Amino acid sequence: MADQAALVALFRAQSLHLALAESCTGGLIAAGLAAIPGASEVLWGSFVTYTAGAKVTMLGIEPDFIARHGAVSEETALAMARGAKEKSGAEYGLSVTGLAGPGGDGSGLPVGTVWIGLALPGGGAEARRFQYTGERNDIRGAAASDAIDILFGAAVS
Repeated sequence: MADQAALVALFRAQSLHLALAESCTGGLIAAGLAAIPGASEVLWGSFVTYTAGAKVTMLGIEPDFIARHGAVSEETALAMARGAKEKSGAEYGLSVTGLAGPGGDGSGLPVGTVWIGLALPGGGAEARRFQYTGERNDIRGAAASDAIDILFGAAVS
C-alpha cells in the first residue's frame, strides 16, 4: 500500500499536480495529503461534491447525466475525475463516489459500494468498483486508502 508521503514525494519529483473530487470521503483524501510537508507543491485542491447538486455546480456534470447513471456509478466517477482535472489544469484528477452508510440512496446498491475514478495525463481515464464492509468511517477510510494506491500505481507506471 502506498502512503500519502510516498505519493507527495513521487508527484514532487515529477512536477505533477492533482485535483480531487470527493463525495463519500468528504475531503478525507485532501486532508491526508495536506498533512504531508510539501503537499502544496502537488495538491491543487479538492472539490467536495457530496451531493448530486454539488457535482453539477462544481464539476459541470449535467443533471440528466447523474439521473441517467446514478451518483454512484462508473460513469459518474469518471465524469467527476475528468471534471476535477479539467477545472484545475492538474495532470491528474482523482474521484471517489459511493455509499458509506448506514443507509443507502434508494438506488438498490448496497452500502459499501464505492467507485474510484482517475483522469490521466493525455486524456485517458479509468474507474474501479469496490465493495467495502464495516462501519461508515471504515468504508470512507478504505476508499481513501485505495484511491491513493490507484493514483500511486498510475503515476509510477
